[in-house]
Amino acid sequence: MSNNSNKDQFDMSDLGGSLPAAAAALSAEDRAGLVNALKDKLQNLAGKHMDILETLTPPVRKRVDVLRELQSQHDELEAKFFEERAALEAKYQKLYEPLYSKRYEIVNGVVEVEGVDEAPMIQGDDNETENVPEKGVPNFWLTAMKTNEILAEEISERDEEALKYLKDIKWCKLDDRKGFKLEFFFDTHPFFKNSVLTKTYHMIDDDDDPILEKAIGTNIEWYPGKCLTQKILKRKPKKGSKNAKPVIKTESCESFFNFFNPPQVPEDDDDIDEDAAEDLQNLMEQDYDIGSTIRDKIIPHAVSWFTGEAAEGDEFEDIEGDDDEDDEEEDEEEDDEDEDEDEEEEKSKKKKSAKAQAGEGQQGERPPECKQQ
Repeated sequence: MSNNSNKDQFDMSDLGGSLPAAAAALSAEDRAGLVNALKDKLQNLAGKHMDILETLTPPVRKRVDVLRELQSQHDELEAKFFEERAALEAKYQKLYEPLYSKRYEIVNGVVEVEGVDEAPMIQGDDNETENVPEKGVPNFWLTAMKTNEILAEEISERDEEALKYLKDIKWCKLDDRKGFKLEFFFDTHPFFKNSVLTKTYHMIDDDDDPILEKAIGTNIEWYPGKCLTQKILKRKPKKGSKNAKPVIKTESCESFFNFFNPPQVPEDDDDIDEDAAEDLQNLMEQDYDIGSTIRDKIIPHAVSWFTGEAAEGDEFEDIEGDDDEDDEEEDEEEDDEDEDEDEEEEKSKKKKSAKAQAGEGQQGERPPECKQQ
């Protein structure tokens, strides 16, 4: 236990040499500032811890020292757990890849499955053209995404035509930092030039709970008149106006493709008030919710979302959650009913008491005498 007393002191002499590799790219001035900031934070934390420990009696302090040693052993095991889990996730991600590749080939008609002799014929875009064979699984990703409740709210009718050209969605972890990247692969289509749209989430650690630092999306190169994130408004010129041409105005509209233009945190916090900061936080959380839904649900279980089986599983989860809420509501209703019954009982007692008092008053009084004739 002799090492426990050393835990109360922080050796910050070598703090600059233990910075992560990413900090090495900073200038000498910035690097020094970062080291000093870390030292100040550690000293503040150490001071708070020492304040608590100094208030303890010697016997309690010894018990706490033993508990701190147990906590250190736990934290070491937890660190190994996270390390092994990351390695396990990476291992299975590689095992998934061949399955995702086969899924891509079947969905996009690159290969044909056994038992399909001849694909049915479908009408081409131009009624005068010859019928073309139906390949793969049309509208696979669009259907899978629309089946998910969260994503369905983001997809407008105008978006559907463009999302029909979506061939594949992939994700990967970022190599040099926390976070992940989504990739959306499109076939040639008339809406925008990009063949791949990406969305990258940069995360930072905060006491083992990663939080969103920023999100970066692809700048979509829309073809003229095809932008789905804006709508064109034409207004007639005012009467008497010299300009007889209609006034053309564009304004933003709801679209799934707004996902690639995520909300940004201003560089200076002073430029945003409390209400605006709360709105921005909600938008960022919503944006991350969409990205994590695509990563954790749509990509690994796309077939089940296409068939609707995954949605049924989500409904069961929602029902279980609703049941818990219903139980809480029922408990609250029962409590309210009990309170109402208590109030009614109290009112009844008061009425009976009032009647009894009135009866006693009537019995004490002499009835009026009748006049004798």
